[in-house]
Parts: sequence; structure tokens; C-alpha cells
Amino acid sequence: MERSKIEKTKILAPDVAVSAVLQPSQELPAETPIVTGYDWEHGTDYNKILESYIHSGFQATSFGKAVEEINKMLKTRAVALTEETCDPYEEDVFIKKKTNCTIFLGFTSNMISSGLRDTIRFLVKNKLVDCIVTTAGGVEEDFIKCLAPTYVGDFNLSGKSLRLRGINRIGNLLVPNDNYCKFEEWVTPLLDEMLLEQTRDGMVWSPSRIIARLGERINDESSVCYWAWRNNIPIFSPALTDGSLGDMMYFHSYKRPGLIIDILGDLRRLNTMAVKANNTGMVILGGGVVKHHICNANLMRNGADFSVYVNTASEFDGSDAGARPDEAISWGKIRANATPVKLYADATLVFPLLVAQTFAKYHFSNKKNV
Repeated sequence: MERSKIEKTKILAPDVAVSAVLQPSQELPAETPIVTGYDWEHGTDYNKILESYIHSGFQATSFGKAVEEINKMLKTRAVALTEETCDPYEEDVFIKKKTNCTIFLGFTSNMISSGLRDTIRFLVKNKLVDCIVTTAGGVEEDFIKCLAPTYVGDFNLSGKSLRLRGINRIGNLLVPNDNYCKFEEWVTPLLDEMLLEQTRDGMVWSPSRIIARLGERINDESSVCYWAWRNNIPIFSPALTDGSLGDMMYFHSYKRPGLIIDILGDLRRLNTMAVKANNTGMVILGGGVVKHHICNANLMRNGADFSVYVNTASEFDGSDAGARPDEAISWGKIRANATPVKLYADATLVFPLLVAQTFAKYHFSNKKNV
């Protein structure tokens, strides 16, 4: 058969399919990063592995961006306060500016229940954050761990069986109920003491003042609250009664009624810290009240300069926990020109690595230079 006839009998792909699949691309900007992973021929270099994340894609890239964002906070924080930028007339040690970038750390109670407590303690002990917002559990679990251990269990353990044995489950962590009995024995005399100071001296107890008192009295260097008290770092907990500490206050109210807790005083303190700050950074693990309380405080200064969220919540139900940073920009809680990051991940997996690449490097580098 002649060549021309053979060509006529060929079945050609439809033009519409060819144009759809083989549509020509436009050039990407020259500075667009290329996807690359870690080169394992260089051996196991954990620092280089983590540095490679930013060009790996997906949540690894978000991790890399979170490292960059926290390092921006720390670079701004390293700028020395001057006569013009300090606050010599502020008398409240919680509010008084300590650095050029006030860093707000928020975390839910499960972070303290887990081994992240040790990472958070490192930040507080070494004055790498300026303010904490947490839930009641984020306070009481810290003290309870000073009195008795929390254990690793399993997500699949029967709740009914555990209840019969007097064991409480937090995910795959186990807390014997005796731990809470020990907590009641420890905290009840301190509630008596606070009530006495209220009635005798007119002391006004806010959650942050209660937490500072308990941090002082626990006198245990394994405690986050102890180091917060020692370093004058406020711990705000607007829902302080929503946990075991609230249970103890409930029981105490029958034995010796009258203790009053002033949450408005703490709101003024927290908001004033944000308003007076030269720059602010937010690092928030989880959602709910801790996330919104910090973000809303930063609304008072027209938004935070630097922000990192770490949680697993999605935005599709309209929850504040799942809200991306762009939503906070619409409210004025993050500045419009900021470069905030949301990292979708379990904080127990990624936060120690974030700290390793940011706060820890900053801290140990400064120690070498002293």
C-alpha cells in the first residue's frame, strides 16, 4: 500500500484531547523553589533533614515556613530595647516589656499531659516566651505530674474497664485517679490560704495570680508553672474552673465559701501586654479558648506581627480552631502584611522539632556568645 494511503488510514487522537493534555505552560517566576528532598548519601544529619523540609512539599513545607516565621520572631526579639522603646514607668512585672518582640505561647491541656511539657518547660525556664495562655488542664496537669506520674497506655483500652479500676484515659495516656486525690490534698490548704488573704488583706485573686502562687508553692523544677513564677512570665487561664482545679474549688466552696476569682483583671493584663508590645509573635498549639484568647489580645494592637498555628482542625465547620491565619487577618488579629503559617500536624510530633530548629538554636547560640 502506498505511504499516503497508510497515513490516511491512521487513527489520529482527537484534537480536543491533544490540546487539553498537551496545553503549553507559562513560565514560572525564576525564584520559584524546586521540589527536592534530603540526599541520604550524606548520611543521617537530622539538622539537614529538617532544613530540607521546606522544599519537600505538603506539610513538610509548612513546617519549614513555620521555622522561618519563628526565627523572624527571635531575630526581632534580639534587637535590644532602647530608652525610647522600653517601658520604664510600667510597674506590673507581667506587663512590663522584657524584649523587642513579646512572644505569646498558647497550648491546650493535652500538651502538658504529654511529653511536650518538658519542651514547654525549656522555653519558660530560659525566658524564650513572655506570656502563656492555657486551659485549666494545662495548669493542673503540670502540678499533678509533680505529685505522681502519668503513664503511656493505649487508645483502644476499654473506658468501662478503666473506670472500674479508677484510671482516667487522655488519648493513649493514663492518669490514676489517686493522682487527683493527691492534688486535692496539696491544693486545698492553698485555697484556704488564698481565701484568708482575700478576706484579711483584700487580695484580689485573678487566675494568673492563683497560678503564680501555686507555681511558687509547688517548688519543683520539673514544673512549667514553677519556672513561670520564678521568671515573672504570666500564665493566663480564663477557663480556670474547667478542670480538676475547678473541681477542687467546687468542693472547697462548701467547706469554706467565699473565694472570688477576677477574670477581668487578667483580661486587662493580657490585652495590655499586647497593646504595649513593640512587636508580637504568636505560637499556638491547638485551638479553642487558648487560640482565640491570644488572637483577640493581638486585635487590640491591630494584629500580631508573626504567627504560627499548629493543629489538626479544618476550617470547614467555621470553628475558630480550624480557622486559617487569613481569617484572623480579616478580623485584625494578624497584621495584613504578616507572613503567618498554619501547620496541620499533631504537636507532639512536630513541636519538639520546631523548637530544635528555632528556640533551642537561638538559646544555645546566645549562651556561646556570652
